[in-house]
Amino acid sequence: IDFNDTLYLHPSDTPGVNLVNEQLIGNENYGVWSRAMLIALRAKNKIGFIDYYCKKPVVGSPFLDQWERYNAIVLSWIMNTVSKELFSGIVYATNAQHVWKDLKESCNCETSKAYLEHDQQQKLLQIFMGLHESYNSIRSQILMMSPLPSVGQTYSIISQEESHRGIMVGA
Repeated sequence: IDFNDTLYLHPSDTPGVNLVNEQLIGNENYGVWSRAMLIALRAKNKIGFIDYYCKKPVVGSPFLDQWERYNAIVLSWIMNTVSKELFSGIVYATNAQHVWKDLKESCNCETSKAYLEHDQQQKLLQIFMGLHESYNSIRSQILMMSPLPSVGQTYSIISQEESHRGIMVGA
């Protein structure tokens, strides 16, 4: 097989290799992890095993054994970079494409959106709890906004209020 072929097995392509340093722990880092994995798999010329380009050959095909061997290696690369909790859910999988799809669906769903919104609200609450009581009116104004502003926007609003108060005190 030509070394440019997806089914080419390079001597350094072993199951124990960690392709990326980022460990997938769930919704909060799926974007970074998947991007790093896509880059690594593209560099290894194995992205076809997760994007459905390199389909499993039919039974009796002379390439079936090679496909199954490389699919197992790609599966192990994925398993090497996920948390113990996620690992236990994919350890019995037999197809890298299905595992990739399942991880994507479980991490890029409404749960992810809800998690991010909850995380944003928690950060806002931390900011508000750290404010002096003299900022109660600006805190109330921010909490009445719909949708709630981002952490950066909230910080900007509070900074503007501080600047305004500084000008008023100096006048």
